Amino acid sequence: MSLYQKNLGKTGEDLALDFLKSHNYFVLEKNFRSKFGEIDIIAEKNHSLYFIEVKTRSNLNHGAPYEAVNKRKIYHIKKAAQYYLLKNKFEAYKLKVAVFSILIENGKVDIKFWDDIDN
Repeated sequence: MSLYQKNLGKTGEDLALDFLKSHNYFVLEKNFRSKFGEIDIIAEKNHSLYFIEVKTRSNLNHGAPYEAVNKRKIYHIKKAAQYYLLKNKFEAYKLKVAVFSILIENGKVDIKFWDDIDN
């Protein structure tokens, strides 16, 4: 991964964090890593836990950012989420897989957020 891609990804995650905080989500973890994969952001709101994938792109040459979140990626997020839940006590919480799709193109930022893609 190039430095440009890393910086773009970091910028996208920062935008996602700002969005979550401004919408009263409480961020529990950033870049949670397990043997099953990484979860970009874990947040809590209204007794629900959100396991959030952030996809950021600078153009649509390879499709919209959210198109990169396929069934395989969702499977890995769920496995990593199960591992997180084993290590942390969150009983009676709703669990949700969420996605940020962020396009930063020509100085414009387009943020889309789906807060429960698994239903």
